[in-house]
Amino acid sequence: MAILGIDVGGTFTDAVLLDGDEVRTAKVPTARRQEESVLAAAEAVGAQELERFTHGTTIATNALLERRGARTALVATEGFEHVLHLRRQDRAHLYRLCAQHPEPLVPLERSFGVRGRIGPEGELTPLDLGSLPDLADAEAIAICLLFSFRDSSHERAVAEELRRRHPDAHVVASYESAPEFREYERASTTAVDAYLGPLLRNYLHALSARCEDAGLPEPLVMRSSGGVASIAEAAAHAARALLSGPAAGVVGANRLARLAGIENAIAFDMGGTSTDVCAIVGGQATRSSERLVGGLPVRLPTLDVHTVGAGGGSLVWRDAGGALRVGPESAGAEPGPACYGRGGELPTVTDANLLLGRLPDRLAGGLELDLAAAERSLAKVRAEPADVIEVVNAEMLAALRVVSVERGLDPRDFALVAFGGAGALHACALAEELEIGTVLVPEAAGVLSALGLALSDERRDEVRSLVVPLDETRDLPDEGEADIRYMGQSFELTVPLGGDVREAFHQAHEARYGYADRSRPLELVALRTADVRPGPRHMHTHAPPRPSETGLIELDGSTAWIPDGWRGEWRAGSLVVTRT
Repeated sequence: MAILGIDVGGTFTDAVLLDGDEVRTAKVPTARRQEESVLAAAEAVGAQELERFTHGTTIATNALLERRGARTALVATEGFEHVLHLRRQDRAHLYRLCAQHPEPLVPLERSFGVRGRIGPEGELTPLDLGSLPDLADAEAIAICLLFSFRDSSHERAVAEELRRRHPDAHVVASYESAPEFREYERASTTAVDAYLGPLLRNYLHALSARCEDAGLPEPLVMRSSGGVASIAEAAAHAARALLSGPAAGVVGANRLARLAGIENAIAFDMGGTSTDVCAIVGGQATRSSERLVGGLPVRLPTLDVHTVGAGGGSLVWRDAGGALRVGPESAGAEPGPACYGRGGELPTVTDANLLLGRLPDRLAGGLELDLAAAERSLAKVRAEPADVIEVVNAEMLAALRVVSVERGLDPRDFALVAFGGAGALHACALAEELEIGTVLVPEAAGVLSALGLALSDERRDEVRSLVVPLDETRDLPDEGEADIRYMGQSFELTVPLGGDVREAFHQAHEARYGYADRSRPLELVALRTADVRPGPRHMHTHAPPRPSETGLIELDGSTAWIPDGWRGEWRAGSLVVTRT
């Protein structure tokens, strides 16, 4: 019985099939309808008699960024209908006074209030379901009432009534989606969840039907927290799948780093459209309880992945001042970079790498690269290939510093795990800038996200908001995480449970902010736990012939470039590149 993982990216869809001691991989161009790409990748890899099928998708992420979600209404406590528009009292951009916040997903004319109010100690005003408006034109409905993270009785009643009145609408209540304090962030998360729900649900149901017709089992779906769940669970809360693909790459990078004996690593995934980075500390990927996606806060458990629009297919252009820029727009799979010979004429990072001699004449799948077309494309923007690489490396360096230096981590204590179709082409140059001494390039670098999907755990996260003095709490869970802050602080840090959480918080505070006050009382904001069912332990490693110590090395689905001053050797299925 075989295990299949399929990751749908912006340019290619990758598949990895683990069948006993055999590992088969495939790459196919991503189609406009993603379910077609999934079936094509499964066929290309020869998937039959599957024991387990896991899937990562960009449907939710792209829909949010492109504002292609459902017609959504918001129901809030009467008097708080404008919560999504009031936001926080801060600027969209610190140094640009005229910069505008992104428009909320729900306009004012579809934001309504319901009479009734819950306070921190219980009900203040009885709920009046008769005050609910008619929402017949809404495809999705988000419900966010005051203090529902403490007492969800009003929200439960409102959700039940709206589901009775509007059986075809996708109804999401904040106690189901994000039962945490901070009203704006909770309302924003619930609105995102409702807004994306119908689109993701329709896609997953269409995928399930196509898989059944093809004789494939119903796939498990990767969530942002780094674990997979059933299609029904994923469709119920679409916001939890916003980082579906990037999370899978981190899972695969973590597994291979451990096999190579590396506990501290930075996952560096450079694909065709974007670059995703995440720190792995002590064998565990760092996590975050909140992030901005498309300028909107989403307060859900996620791997702490930072994304920039810099990939192999990122377009090269000049701004109004004549400065050379790269991304965030991409050539995509069709027509792709100019050197692919598929009609693309705009220059990309891949064209620059080809002109520098860092790519073979033929890519995986037999694609012949056109050197002359690459030269013509870069000539249009008067760009030298080396300058293009310098610009895109600067974008990725900034991302790597966000997940390391800005988190209080010294990158010199880490290895860089480079994967994706283009990651291993840029890894050594980035490592030099950060003074990282070891670069790990998996043999399956081009399809590592799909491998991570195949090996991922099943995971269901739960959060419980408390906001109480830490000294008043008893019997903390042995596993999980706690959000803690000094009394009087506005924001908290997340530390692991199971040990001395007080000292863990002081150390985390000192690492992040440069000081700790061990005499100051602490406040427990929330407890975060997870029900985890371990995934397959299978990890087959090849022992390919020893490659050249420097220069161009062709891998399965990707290419590595090892410049002078670095040396690579194979270890546990990965190319370990170190400074000479």
